[in-house]
Amino acid sequence: MNRTLTLGGRIGDGPRLRARRPWHSERSVDVAAALGGLGLGVVIAMAVTAQSWHTLNAPGGWTTFAARLAGLTGAYLLLITVLLAGRIPAVERVLGHDQLIRWHRRLAPWALVLIALHGLLAVIGYGQTLHIGPLHQFSRLITSYPGMLAGVVAFLLLVAAAVTSARIAMRHMRYETWWVVHLYTYLALALSLSHQLTTGVMFIGHPVMRALWTALFIGTGGVVFVYRVLLPLWRSVFHQLRVVAVTPEAPGVNSVLLAGRGMRHLPISGGQFIQLRILRRGLWWQAHPYSVSAVPDEQHLRITVRAVGDHSGAMAKLEPGTRVAIEGPYGAFTADALRSDRALLIGAGVGVTPLRALLEDLPANVDVVMLTRAHDQQSLILREELHTLINHRRGRLHELVGSREHVRLDARTLRKLIPDVAHRDVFVCGPAGFTELMLRALHTLGVPDERIHHEAFAF
Repeated sequence: MNRTLTLGGRIGDGPRLRARRPWHSERSVDVAAALGGLGLGVVIAMAVTAQSWHTLNAPGGWTTFAARLAGLTGAYLLLITVLLAGRIPAVERVLGHDQLIRWHRRLAPWALVLIALHGLLAVIGYGQTLHIGPLHQFSRLITSYPGMLAGVVAFLLLVAAAVTSARIAMRHMRYETWWVVHLYTYLALALSLSHQLTTGVMFIGHPVMRALWTALFIGTGGVVFVYRVLLPLWRSVFHQLRVVAVTPEAPGVNSVLLAGRGMRHLPISGGQFIQLRILRRGLWWQAHPYSVSAVPDEQHLRITVRAVGDHSGAMAKLEPGTRVAIEGPYGAFTADALRSDRALLIGAGVGVTPLRALLEDLPANVDVVMLTRAHDQQSLILREELHTLINHRRGRLHELVGSREHVRLDARTLRKLIPDVAHRDVFVCGPAGFTELMLRALHTLGVPDERIHHEAFAF
């Protein structure tokens, strides 16, 4: 494939070395973390102040108190996990989508455990108060107490979301199924709020507490609705994106060129990804993530896709004129992460696509070395474009082609090819196994953690 391309039809013009976008200060994240901690303290205070020594020392008092504390804390942590996955642009820009999802996955099990503990302790505590067994008390709670059935249904929906998020389940489940199951998390939040306001002693007869807790739930839902529904809808309607062309890049890999109006207003940096929704029968309700392989110009946006499923496979068959909707951009895998004027870009397979866009966005004074890895020459995706961009920068491009047994890429190889690797910012993108191998090699070579930037590539 002998072609070089930058968007807008400028063949061979080289990289557009754009001014870097303003950096969102990490102080905003510190403030958000402080507010989150303060909120947790308020939640604990709500549970404590709702009790008295008399109720605590009554039969089942301490158990019931522990149940309420676990329930409130679990519900609060659940709201935090929802916000972490809420696609808030300022937070995404600073921390990156991958980091936020990692925190989401680590925090969500604690929220679920606390909510389960709440239910268990509530049954035991109420049973101790009434001097009846747990099973009898559970039956009484479900059939006689208002809001209890809603609470049980909410918990079961959360369990379903947790089960489908397990790695073994995700390997055997379609993305669309996982997505639909997770939509029920929002229904679980609504049901849990109804349950808490109906039965929580800290809310019954306390209109201020009731109003604050309701506002917290509504505010969380509002943030998610704005950034995951309204903003993508507005951008899709405004830009009116449609498919212009689909170009084969390598076996099973295609570039999709999109056109629209006001493309320069899309706040996309090189290295980021978007969620794309094909507005076609049978596909319109699915949104899948794809890396941007070239920074948008006045008219065009491009993604490069490997066919690994129904949605990505359909990309190769798109007809010109097909309308699409987008969400995003997302990710902190951008030039803003640079801490020096030297960069090393390492990519394997289709992982070179966000690096190709990042290459356009790096400041002009940055000394760039790029290393690409592939099994054969045909698998070197966007090869001619990478050569053109690197040559215009007077950088270096190393291509390692061959099987892992015959062409090794490890710490020793990196040190030989890039002797100053420990003093560079390193951007790594590729399959999960490749990325993990590179991270171990970079740590062996003494590259500081703050200079290693990687994007999970498991789309």
